[in-house]
Amino acid sequence: MRIIFMGTPDFAVPVLDALVEAGHDVIAAYSQPPRPGGRRGKALVPSPVHARAEMLGIPVRTPVSLKGAEAQADFAALAADVAVVAAYGLILPQAVLDAPVHGCLNVHASLLPRWRGAAPIQRAILAGDADTGVCIMQMEAGLDTGPVRAEARTTVDGKTAGALTGELAAIGAALMVDVLADLTGYPPVAQPGGGVTYAAKIDKSEWRIDLSDTAEAAARQVRAFNPPGAYVEIAGERVRILAAEVVATDGAPGTIIDNVLTIACGTGAIRPTLVQRAGRGVMTPDEFLRGFSAPAGTRLA
Repeated sequence: MRIIFMGTPDFAVPVLDALVEAGHDVIAAYSQPPRPGGRRGKALVPSPVHARAEMLGIPVRTPVSLKGAEAQADFAALAADVAVVAAYGLILPQAVLDAPVHGCLNVHASLLPRWRGAAPIQRAILAGDADTGVCIMQMEAGLDTGPVRAEARTTVDGKTAGALTGELAAIGAALMVDVLADLTGYPPVAQPGGGVTYAAKIDKSEWRIDLSDTAEAAARQVRAFNPPGAYVEIAGERVRILAAEVVATDGAPGTIIDNVLTIACGTGAIRPTLVQRAGRGVMTPDEFLRGFSAPAGTRLA
């Protein structure tokens, strides 16, 4: 098939690779424009999809919007059989949805209609979902409301957002290749009317661990925000907690209750197993405590 690929972050790269490996003709890749990156944020850095497409010799387009008539005409002029979308990040107007012969197919990282929206992986972890998965959705104008052609499930099972993202990207890539190989065998099926939830975009304020909540909820925050890393503040310094276990012990919420960095929550406690100070490498609590004073009784801000 002649395919337009539309994606931006790392999650989308395996999908692009799978399309190429399956022998499809990816005639263009759309991605969000390069963003400032680097230590000082001056140099513009292309998205992971942009960089990968260039490596594969695929022409890249990075419009700021697809709402204009010119951008829509340029898209239609590609005369694609289908557009494959994976975490692109821009709204697709109806003219764009209608342009390819078979419309636009989206790789969505949840079991629709649960977790429509921007951050389905993190929201599934935060909510304590036992299972999640990937849907191949026929896109329409609503927010992830289109009919589903195929789905595949996996367990959340204590995985971090980073690990789950990689797993779902691989599952979604394989599933998309299967659907494209037999579109008539995967007819679109309307989503159920009940069970709809929305995965709102993550706000950076959510990265701070809520120690007034249960230890289980705090541990889910640790997993949901790795990467980049949920954090607490100890003696005025932000410390990322990259892995933690739940401990069946109690204390004043927000207080270190022993000499191995166990932190009391509203109910129970979490014991970090991997932490990181600003500008430092990842370390164990023992390594952290050799260079940072945080004895039992320390109150976290």
